[in-house]
Amino acid sequence: METPGSQSSLHRANLERVVRAVRMAGSLTQAEIARTTGLSAATVSNIVRELKDSGTVEVTPTSSGGRRARSVSLSGDSGIVVGVDFGHTHLRVAVGNLAHRVLAEEAEPLDVDASAEQGLDRAEQLVRRLIEAAGISPRKIVGVGLGVPGPIDVESGVLGSTAILPGWVGTNPRENLAARLGVPVHVDNDANLGALGELVWGAGRGATDLAYIKVASGVGAGLVINGRIYRGPGGTAGEIGHITLDEAGPVCRCGNRGCLETFAAARHVLPLLHSAHGTDLTVVRMVELAHAGDPGCRRVIGDVGRHIGSAVASLCNLLNPSRVVLGGELAEAGELVLGPIRESVSRYAIPSAARQLEVVPGALGGRSEVLGALALVLSEMGDSSLLEETRPADAPALA
Repeated sequence: METPGSQSSLHRANLERVVRAVRMAGSLTQAEIARTTGLSAATVSNIVRELKDSGTVEVTPTSSGGRRARSVSLSGDSGIVVGVDFGHTHLRVAVGNLAHRVLAEEAEPLDVDASAEQGLDRAEQLVRRLIEAAGISPRKIVGVGLGVPGPIDVESGVLGSTAILPGWVGTNPRENLAARLGVPVHVDNDANLGALGELVWGAGRGATDLAYIKVASGVGAGLVINGRIYRGPGGTAGEIGHITLDEAGPVCRCGNRGCLETFAAARHVLPLLHSAHGTDLTVVRMVELAHAGDPGCRRVIGDVGRHIGSAVASLCNLLNPSRVVLGGELAEAGELVLGPIRESVSRYAIPSAARQLEVVPGALGGRSEVLGALALVLSEMGDSSLLEETRPADAPALA
């Protein structure tokens, strides 16, 4: 038994610090590991050598600042993570390893009126199909990340009452999917996962404080504070779509009037253009028409940007993030929507907070949430099992 404070327990703690840093970043040079962990260069060098000899990490030549360096990543054989993202009209699944390499990915349409049972049936089938197609042993799976478009109770895992998917309200998708697959499942809302995806793989890299704003059938925000997702005690932090902009405005699905969602969400915005472009108009088509010069589409997108910017200004005044990442299909409008967001932030936010804020489009498009689901597993899993020579025979596997 290791005695707390002993040399052996300190060494074990340093091993776990290095493994966690590499696990969260995907790959780091030894100098970056030293900066991230606070360990000395000599200690990091010795630990990396030990982890390489045990097969826990892989070391490859690279360059940093024009100088030769060594890139450290977890071994591709050390484990597999699965991401499942449910959207308003889609289901997307990705399979990756602990070195942040996506091995398989697939999306398919999903009927918004489908029950939770039907949706999880489809998810289970798609996960099993991708695992089999990739030739992966189910025993390699260390966990599944699950994203759903609605507030999740942190303690119980139950989906809240304002969910976009009406057939899912009150269900526990985490327990349901875990029972189906026989592996640990971690669940979060789609905006939080979008924030994680952009933080690890996309436009949020290098930021420690950011907000990811997703505009789709609803409007939500994933908040990153000091490098970690902030969920709040009830799991509802980031419900930016329900900030009141006009007390006499349209009635929102939450029961209040004039929420940001009633001025920015697709189902409220697109009808404004139906008389000119028909009832089959989508956000993607609206953005295409706006880029082609359509004045109505450009006006609507600009108005949406100004409304979002008003809510973002409130975030700036409260949390002072360094970066806001706009996700969802609306982000493809580029400066047509980003410019008005910045204008509103400049007008309504504290000047010092507005000056520090960078507003950028998401880099991952529709993949941000499913990649965030992979990142969720990577952030929640422990490091101890990665330091064992072999996985136990009774390790979790697909049932």
